[in-house]
Amino acid sequence: MKKLIRISAGAALAAMLGLTACASGGDASASAGEEPAAQLTSGVDEAAEAALPDAIRDAGVIRAAAGIPYPPFILLEGERQVGLDPDLAQALGEKLGVEFEISHQAFETVIPALQAKKFDIIMSGMNDTIEREETLNFIEEIYAGFTIVVKAGNPEGITGLDDLCGHPVAVQKASAQLEMLTELAEQCAADGAGELVIQQLPTAQDPQTALKAGRVVAYPVDAPVAAYTVATAGDGKDFEMIEDPEFPAGVNPVYTGIGTLKENTELTEALRLALQALIDEGVYQEILDTHNLGAFATEEAIVNGAAQEG
Repeated sequence: MKKLIRISAGAALAAMLGLTACASGGDASASAGEEPAAQLTSGVDEAAEAALPDAIRDAGVIRAAAGIPYPPFILLEGERQVGLDPDLAQALGEKLGVEFEISHQAFETVIPALQAKKFDIIMSGMNDTIEREETLNFIEEIYAGFTIVVKAGNPEGITGLDDLCGHPVAVQKASAQLEMLTELAEQCAADGAGELVIQQLPTAQDPQTALKAGRVVAYPVDAPVAAYTVATAGDGKDFEMIEDPEFPAGVNPVYTGIGTLKENTELTEALRLALQALIDEGVYQEILDTHNLGAFATEEAIVNGAAQEG
C-alpha cells in the first residue's frame, strides 16, 4: 500500500494562489496523461461495487463537483489535484471499481449543477445541514466545527462571535457560516451592539484576501480550513485563529460530507459501503492524518448526520 506524501505548506500555498484566477473560468479537473497514482487500498469491495447504479458501473466514472481551490479539501499542485478529497476519491474509487473525475464548479452552484445531472456527487467540503438534507443525502467525511480567523496579533481583540458586532466581516457565499452570521447580525441590532456588516464573497480564498487587505476584521470558517490558512498564509505570519479550549474541534461541530441527490439511494449506499471499507482497512484514518485532519474522523460511515443529531 502506498504511503501518502504530505505536501509542504509552501508548495500548497503557492498552488492555491496560482489557481485563484483560473478557478472561476471553468474545468479544473486533472489533466489527461497524468501518471496513475499508486494504489492506496487492498482493492475492490464487492458489496460496495454491487450497490452502484448500473449507469455508473457501465460508465466506469463518478463525476464530482468541487469548488477549487478549497484547501485542505482540494487544491492544485501544478496541474495535479491534491488534498483530502482527491486522496479520498482515489481510495473510494478503488473500493468501487470506478474512476472519480473531480471538476471545478462554483460552490454556490454545485447543488443546481447536481440537479441538472452535470455531476453525480458533490465533493466540496460541504457542511451537512437539515436544510440541505431536503435535497441531498450526505455520506459523512469528517466532523468538525468552525472558528474565527483574524489578523496576526488580533488587533481588534476578537474573542468570540459577540465581538464581531459593529465590524465588517467576510464569509463565502452559500456557506453554513453565512446563515450563522445573518442570525448574529439580527441579534447585534436587537442588542444595540452595532451593525455587523457581512461581505459575501465568491470563493474560499476571497475572505482571507479581504482580511489581509483590512477590509474586514475577521471571517468565520470551518476549523480544518482555518488551521490550514493560519499555518500557510505568509509562512504562518499573516493570520491567527481564535481557539476555544472548550471546543478543540471548533464551535458547533457539524458533519461535512459527500453530497448525492436525495433520490439517488443506490449511489448513496455504494459510497457509504466503500467508505466503511476504508474505515475498516485503516486507510480512511491514514488519509485524514496525512492532511492533519485526524482529530475530525468519524468512527463509522454514516448518512445524514445532521438529521441523526436532530
